[in-house]
Amino acid sequence: MKKRKKPLVLENVLLTDYAAEGKALFRQDGKVIFVSGGIPGDRVDILLFKNKKDWAEGRVLNLLEPAPDRVEPFCVHFGTCGGCKWQMLPYEKQLAFKQQEAVDNLERIGKIQVPKWLPIAGASPIRHYRNKLEFTACNRRYRTEAEIRTNQPITAENALGFHAPRIFDKAIDITECHLMDPINDRIRLAVRRFAETHQVAYYDIKAHTGWLRNVIIRNSSLGEWMVNICIHQEDQALQKGLCDYLLADVPAITTLLFTINPKWNDSIYDLNPVVFYGPGFITEKLGQLEFIISPKSFFQTNSRQAETLYTITRDFCQLTGDEIVYDLYCGTGSIGLFVSDRAKKVIGVDVVEDAIVDAKKNAVNNHIDHAHFFAGDVIKVCTDSFFETHGKPDLIITDPPRAGMHETLVRKLLEMEAPRIVYVSCNTATQARDLQLLAEKYQVVKAQAVDMFPHTHHIECVVLLERNTD
Repeated sequence: MKKRKKPLVLENVLLTDYAAEGKALFRQDGKVIFVSGGIPGDRVDILLFKNKKDWAEGRVLNLLEPAPDRVEPFCVHFGTCGGCKWQMLPYEKQLAFKQQEAVDNLERIGKIQVPKWLPIAGASPIRHYRNKLEFTACNRRYRTEAEIRTNQPITAENALGFHAPRIFDKAIDITECHLMDPINDRIRLAVRRFAETHQVAYYDIKAHTGWLRNVIIRNSSLGEWMVNICIHQEDQALQKGLCDYLLADVPAITTLLFTINPKWNDSIYDLNPVVFYGPGFITEKLGQLEFIISPKSFFQTNSRQAETLYTITRDFCQLTGDEIVYDLYCGTGSIGLFVSDRAKKVIGVDVVEDAIVDAKKNAVNNHIDHAHFFAGDVIKVCTDSFFETHGKPDLIITDPPRAGMHETLVRKLLEMEAPRIVYVSCNTATQARDLQLLAEKYQVVKAQAVDMFPHTHHIECVVLLERNTD
């Protein structure tokens, strides 16, 4: 049997700089060590879990001397939950590091020339800002290192919370979450009480057994709350009992659904949520527009900051009222409808059919008759005959998921040759990759980072590109 190597601990190290993805770093003998759980200025002991020739990666084992900037985290789960890793960092410092990451990814790593960087747009509020959370029901509760060190027997226990970082089959039992209005805690705790009282089996991800799988909570600034209970198999008595209990305990719920998921993965996009109570959707308001959000539709998860993001996007578009705008990855149509008052026509395309249904409803409800939405892959939808019918774009807005745009879509954009592209991204690394490809015909004019998720390392970035004229 191969003997396991003893973990390597680096003692009494001063973290000197910031790295991407919320990590700090220091250099030792020409080697870069990336560290999770620390900030520049911390003096720490580090446990290494990756050790290569030119670089290594580890996490803070002991905090020996805190950095002068360090503040007290506000959540009891800090250090265990991977959700808000920057609680110990003042918000002004968070913004500075996020701006630095956006600039580094585009300019230093991506080699993209950005003539003008606008100041990063910070968020307000910086707690209770999310409008969507998804909690996992798991029959294996994650134990902290402190619990393990007690040498008490570890038995399988249920947990309703977030997946433990880098561990697929265990969940952290969350008692409080500051990402969303505290009503989210009432909902989650009510589900847990019912499950304990009725001895409900939590899902076992390895054995593919159990009944309760996920609890997805969404809310809006209008005070509406939608809860989707995901279960492994149908049990009408149990479903009714849980739903009745939830509605009685948390009267703020305006829509309650359950989704039967017999699959091995947690995705619900190919499943059919069933409405138990309410209209089956919630309504959000951005500016003067209202948006219907159904359980499978994408919508920006920070509603207040989404209005900031869309305002910046609209300003970047430089619309005069004569342009045909193509909104790719349009979701429920939020960006396209937000800019529609300054456009001649808006064409939205998204592969998620439910989102397009909502987008069409949103256009009707907001009395916007010059916005049209189509379900399907952009590559297949945007053909020559489509352009003949609807017109070629004067401006393209693209807001892809974290993976960025597929290369075939980038090639399609190069074929479409719109005079301007506004690229909204939640991942500046993949955005930089796509901008490199678009550089064949486009040049970047300006960029602005937008913080949608305080206390995390995530950052959005809006980039304006113009087609080369030479």
